[in-house]
Order: sequence, then structure tokens, then C-alpha cells
Amino acid sequence: MNTRSIRFRLTVWYAGLVTGLLVLFGAAVYIGLGEYLRSTLTESLKKEAQQIGETLLVNVELSGETYVTDEIEEHFAPEINGLFIRVTRTDGSILYESGPSRDGSFDPRNISHQAEKTGTSRIERLPNGTNLMISAIPFTSRTGESFVIEAGASLKQSESVLHGLLLTFAVGLPLVIAVAIGGGYFLMSRALTPVGALTRTAEQITSRNLSERLPEAATGDELEKLSIALNKMIARIEHSFRHMNRFTADASHELRTPLTVLRGELEGIARRPDIPVSARETIESALEETERLSKIVESLLAISRLDAGEALMNRERFDLAELTADTVDQMRLLAEDKRITLNCIAENGARVEGDSGRLKQVIVNLVDNAIKYTGEGGRVEIRVGTEDGSARLEVSDSGIGIPPESLKHVFERFYRVDKARSRQLGGAGLGLSIVKSICSAHGGSIRVESKDGNGSCFTVDLPLSTGDGAGSR
Repeated sequence: MNTRSIRFRLTVWYAGLVTGLLVLFGAAVYIGLGEYLRSTLTESLKKEAQQIGETLLVNVELSGETYVTDEIEEHFAPEINGLFIRVTRTDGSILYESGPSRDGSFDPRNISHQAEKTGTSRIERLPNGTNLMISAIPFTSRTGESFVIEAGASLKQSESVLHGLLLTFAVGLPLVIAVAIGGGYFLMSRALTPVGALTRTAEQITSRNLSERLPEAATGDELEKLSIALNKMIARIEHSFRHMNRFTADASHELRTPLTVLRGELEGIARRPDIPVSARETIESALEETERLSKIVESLLAISRLDAGEALMNRERFDLAELTADTVDQMRLLAEDKRITLNCIAENGARVEGDSGRLKQVIVNLVDNAIKYTGEGGRVEIRVGTEDGSARLEVSDSGIGIPPESLKHVFERFYRVDKARSRQLGGAGLGLSIVKSICSAHGGSIRVESKDGNGSCFTVDLPLSTGDGAGSR
């Protein structure tokens, strides 16, 4: 999983937001429920204390204190309802105090005397760890005698409910977060599906199919605006690219005739017997430059036509291995002049469909470069085979190699790694550009691997032929 992708980051933000909201919600529910249970218990205790006063203490002078204590013991004792009851006179003496609870949750001897704090509620933590909620209210009998009635109950039941709620959150929250993460990732994937379609289509658009356009999702959102903007940009690039190719082709075509006339005129002057030697040398130098310009113009015209898809190519099905072997045999004399070992390993079965003349130009160019830039006694190896559903041509040498900073530029027009050296060898920096254009015209690709001083390896991949059709375009 790509942690830097938009899908991953949106999912993380979504999961974090959901987690934060759930934690806040759970905390609010936990605190709110706790307060509700305590307030409910407080009100219940106050009602119990008020009932004791209104039913028993109101006529204490008539019924007697013994009757009151017996009634409280009978109806409100801890053994019956688990409540703590204590009635205190104004002088601080105790009229009644409950005994220990049956479950041992509290012992009255451990409960502090705070009868003066009437009308309030408090929580006492007993030595055994029990939390006791106590409410105290004042009460005055009909004869004017004042009492403080304290009613208390253990918070164990409320704490048990809160503990159960906390356990539910602890178990359920990770499950909810996991579902939220999965759902968020799924929703992000669905939302970004149009982006994936845009990306796949954009990756397939090259200089040879600039007429294609990206799919425009009719969603009315930013994705639709983006696809429309990108299609307009591709249209502008297509227009500029066609204009540039048309200019290059027209300029190259227009230069061919004057260069041919100029070369003819110079050759005619060079054949005259009466011109001085110095002038002859100047004319011969001019002829060389004219010839070089003619080759550059022809190369530019070929590249323009190949890039624009206007070059005539005879489509035929043939064995690339056989074509390579024949071409290498024809170039052995060049290698022998420099005592270079030329080794060709061609496996039959690498059948492709295309223009054999153009592809032979690829082989000649790559092998010629390998021989040029390999020193005497070096080695050039050519391999042809099939790999990953493609016909593969590899041309490697033990020559001077290509510096790392130049690798990404070698297929650019007029780029030369060493301009002085290339000019001396007759190169104009267009050979590899032509090779790349021919490979692209055949639906193939070319790449290079090299280390400065350790030779180079050019690899050409072409689609294998799937039929016996032939034709031209």
C-alpha cells in the first residue's frame, strides 16, 4: 500500500475523524450517564429521607422515639433495602442509626458525622473501597423539634453500569473503527475510480496518438472540470506538435533542393583543372559540409514523417533474428578494421510485423555506434530473442560508455555526449532520435543502460507478430 497516495491519506483522515468523534461521543455518554445515575440516586435518597420525616418524625412527641426507631428499623433497615439511615437531633445526639449492611458494603461506624451539612449530598469512600452516596435533609416536627435525616446507598450498582458501558466501548469501538476504515477505503476507491481511468488513458497518450482524449465523467464536480481542462491542454499540445512537425518537414523538404544544387555546383568547380590547390581544398571542405547538411536534412525529414505517422512503411511479417544476423554479417568489415570482435546470437522465432528496411536501419545505427565508440580489440555483442511477449534486440559493447548525466538525453535530437568527438566521427546527434522514432512507429520501445568507461547496452522491444497479414501505409 502506497502511504503517500491520496486514497491512503484520505482514508487515514477519515478514520482519524471518525475515531475522534466516537471517542468524544463515548466520553460524553460515559460522563453524562454517570451524572444521571448519581443525580437519580440523590433524588431517590432525598425522597426516602423526606418520607421518614413526614410519616414518622412529624408526630414523634405523640408516638414516642421508640416507635419511630422501630418503624424505621422495620421499613428502612439495610437488611431490607440496603439503605443507610441516620437521624440526628439538633444537639448532635443520634436518634437512629442503621446497622451494617447485609452484603458488607458499608459499616455505619466508618461513616463520618456531617449532620450540620443539611440539604446537601456527598460521596464517602469507605475503607473497603465502597463509594457511598449520602443525602442529608433537615426536618422539623409539629412541636418544633428539629432533626437531620441522612439517607445513603452504595454506588456499586451505578458503577457496575458504567463499567459495563466502558467495556462495551472498549470492545465495540475498535470494531466500529475497523469498519469505518474499510468503508472509508472502499468509498475513497470508488470516488477515485475516475482518476484511475484518467491516469491509465493519459499514460497511453504519446506523440503518435495525441488525437485521443481523456474520458470526461459527467459528474459536474472538480473531476469533470479537471478532465475537460486536461483534454483542452492535450488539444493545444497536439496543435503545437503538428505545427512543429509540419514546419520541420517543410523546412527539410525546402532545403533539399538548394543543397543538391549547391553540391552539384561545388562538384563541378572541383573538377575544373585550372583552379589553384588551395581553392580546391576549400571547395572539398565545403562539399563535406554540404554532404553533412544533406544528411541532417534527410534525417530531420525522416524523423518528422515518422513522428507524424506519415512515413510510408511496407508492413510484412519477418524474423527479426534472421534480419539481424544478415545485417551484422554485412557490417563485419567495419569491426575487422578496428580488430573488434563482433558476436551475434540470434534465436529464431522472434517474428515481428513491420517495415524490414526501417528496422534494418535501427540495427545498422546501433551496431555502427557500438563499433564507433569501442576501442581497438574491444567486443560488440548482438542478441535477438523473445521475452515477456516481445521480440528483444540487445546491442552491447565494451566501449567508452555514456556518463550518467547524459543517459536521459541520448535520444534527443542533436544531443551529443561529446560534441567534438561526435563531430569528428561524423555524428550530428540524430541517429538515435531516428532509431527511437522507428521503434515508436512499430509500437516498440528502446532504452539504454551504461556506465561511463564500461560500455553500453541498447535494448529494443518490439511486439511479436500475431498473424500473417501484410500491407502498407
